Amino acid sequence: MTRLKIAIQKSGRLSDQSLSLLERSGLSFAKSKDKLFWFGRNLPVDLLLVRDDDIPRLLLEGVCQLGIVGENVAREKLLEARSRKPKAQLEALTLLDFGHCRLMLAIPEQSDYQGPADLDGKRLATSYPYLTRQWLVDNGVEADIVTLNGAVEIAPSLGTADAIVDLVSTGTTLRANHLKACDEVLSSQAAVYRSPETLDEEAEKLMTTLLTRIEGVRRAAESKYVMLHAPRSRLAEISAILPGAESPTVLTLEGQGDRVAVHAVCTEQVFWEHLEELKRAGASAVLVLPVEKMLA
Repeated sequence: MTRLKIAIQKSGRLSDQSLSLLERSGLSFAKSKDKLFWFGRNLPVDLLLVRDDDIPRLLLEGVCQLGIVGENVAREKLLEARSRKPKAQLEALTLLDFGHCRLMLAIPEQSDYQGPADLDGKRLATSYPYLTRQWLVDNGVEADIVTLNGAVEIAPSLGTADAIVDLVSTGTTLRANHLKACDEVLSSQAAVYRSPETLDEEAEKLMTTLLTRIEGVRRAAESKYVMLHAPRSRLAEISAILPGAESPTVLTLEGQGDRVAVHAVCTEQVFWEHLEELKRAGASAVLVLPVEKMLA
């Protein structure tokens, strides 16, 4: 029987969310003693738990067929691979809307910055040398890159770099080191990537099934099920208020004359302002419920 292997981060900011996504997609695993390989129980899909920067390599080498990893890591490792094999390729199948971060250029607080041209002849410290080099080339800048595997933010204070390119979330670490973010190199989030290897028909069908489930979980997380009562004469107005809803289901209310029950799946966020607007349009008994699973 054909089995797929999925690589996810063993520990770190994407680990728990990646595992939760797969479990909510209906996958169940038997954990191995070393916890690095989990055998799929209910589907022929196994799990590899590895370092995040190993995931692109495992995909490129065909060790696994799918991987969940941040765009920042995938693109950096792909550019590195292309320096050896120019035709190396990874395909991002779907973005997952978690693990958001930004790869930013940051400079000392007292420094002035008008644009990338100010970096000509400067030294940039980073853990992402290939992405940084690509960004410099795209902006026509010649600069030296100092590759560091950690503590990138202290490089300017040590005199080893004039600026840094590093991941930024809240900016607290930058401020603590008297740096300021001034240009975005890459906006990133977690994504599902596939190996470039050719799969047989059975494996492709299994992959399609799994991706459909993942997309259903992702869409369900963004969606709400809204139920309300409303005058039939106000249906058009109320339908227009419901965010991201297709044609709602309308049910007759026994003994209520012109009033009907309206059920709708909203694929966009439902805010208090939407509920207040619905009430002004004549809606009552408004309920907003989470959606656990969704299949298009």
